[in-house]
Amino acid sequence: MGYWWERNVIEPGKLPLLFALAAFILTFLITRVVTRLIRAGKGPFRNISGSGGVHIHHVVPGVLLTIAGGFGAVASDGHGLGALISAVLFGMGAGLVLDEFALILHLDDVYWSEAGRKSVEMVVLTAALVGLMLVGFLPFGVNDLSEEELQDRGAVMVSMGTNFLVALIALAKGKARTAIFGVIIPIVAVVGAVRLARPTSAWARRFYRRRPRARARAWKRAYRHDRRWAGPSRRFQDWIGGTPDATPERH
Repeated sequence: MGYWWERNVIEPGKLPLLFALAAFILTFLITRVVTRLIRAGKGPFRNISGSGGVHIHHVVPGVLLTIAGGFGAVASDGHGLGALISAVLFGMGAGLVLDEFALILHLDDVYWSEAGRKSVEMVVLTAALVGLMLVGFLPFGVNDLSEEELQDRGAVMVSMGTNFLVALIALAKGKARTAIFGVIIPIVAVVGAVRLARPTSAWARRFYRRRPRARARAWKRAYRHDRRWAGPSRRFQDWIGGTPDATPERH
């Protein structure tokens, strides 16, 4: 364990990244606990309001912490105690900001609505990607190149360009998560690129218009996938971030 820690964390200079990831996850979890207590009317926590009764969302201190941590990391050059402190500040700020990602996306207070699930999904996705980078994966599969290939700029550029193109194809097929993870692990993007596109994706609208069989297969596969994974995904998000408020019925 000590050898792995020294070889994979200390030597590559990933200790600030580890601190940032830990601060990011802890800040998000603590924030969700506090907001759920406020929602239930329990504990000493209350919403913060500024002058005039304006509710101050925690994305505001999150932005300030992210700015402070980012500039601090640049000033510290990634070394020393300053880099670790900046990493913690950046992780805390990112946790607060992404916890209200849905609010930023919709420009509306959708924290406890169905649309608010996007915040939890974005936090989980970010934590997973940073975790992959922490254990040694690099964007566009550069970690898969040998020492000789890394010395050849042409080989590096071709590899990165190919992986980026495959990720774009997966994205065009409506598989955003697959494309994002494929930037870190190229084989994931390859799987998304060779399989059928989602029926509502740009790829399907462009290439399946005159292929009724492919269009029908895409709808059938999407239905089976959503039926299988929508329920577990919703329960997982509810367990982490809390159950959204019920949508009022329209009369």
